[in-house]
Amino acid sequence: MRKALIVWGGWDGHEPEQCATVIRGILREDGFEVDLEPSTKVFADSSIHDLSLIVPIMTMSTIDKEEASNLASAVENGVGIAGYHGGAGDAFRDCVEYQFMIGGQWVAHPGNIIDYTVNITRPDDPLMHGITDFPYRSEQYYMHVDPSNEVLATTTFSGEHAWWIDGVVMPVVWKRHHGKGRVFYSSLGHVAREFDIPQMRTIFRRGANWAAR
Repeated sequence: MRKALIVWGGWDGHEPEQCATVIRGILREDGFEVDLEPSTKVFADSSIHDLSLIVPIMTMSTIDKEEASNLASAVENGVGIAGYHGGAGDAFRDCVEYQFMIGGQWVAHPGNIIDYTVNITRPDDPLMHGITDFPYRSEQYYMHVDPSNEVLATTTFSGEHAWWIDGVVMPVVWKRHHGKGRVFYSSLGHVAREFDIPQMRTIFRRGANWAAR
């Protein structure tokens, strides 16, 4: 049986505990044995090297150097990592080693909660099979992203809330490799109820299964 670890904490506004519970349910449905940990201390444990998948939900948190190094080493050696929104894309702001692994870092969400469109750029990819462009209401993440990411979905900024970014096309979903490990990220998922949106839930589910070894 594949083993997954969800590490939750950080900013309460992203409902980390509730989201961890939702994701645990998704992964259990797909046959994972799932552990939940409310602290980054587990990242320093050698046992994480035996996992199939790690899901970090740690918006605006900090991570010790030993924890970050062991986490990166586990992924480089084959452990998958799957994350979403600020739980993974705005975690450990002062840790470039972590950002290098994830492939991006949140920097803004102009207008806060707004309506926007998610555009599927790789309908041929199995993670996007059967999913077409869809409307979304949440924070539209503006991110600094790694050019080596394999982008599966994007969004385009209108400029309504920051005129100077009018027309900017921003990655929303990507996958990549970090050493031998697979990395999946989606910027969707501000709060737990967004997992009720079929496209969002399906994309995350498929991404997590793809990332897991």
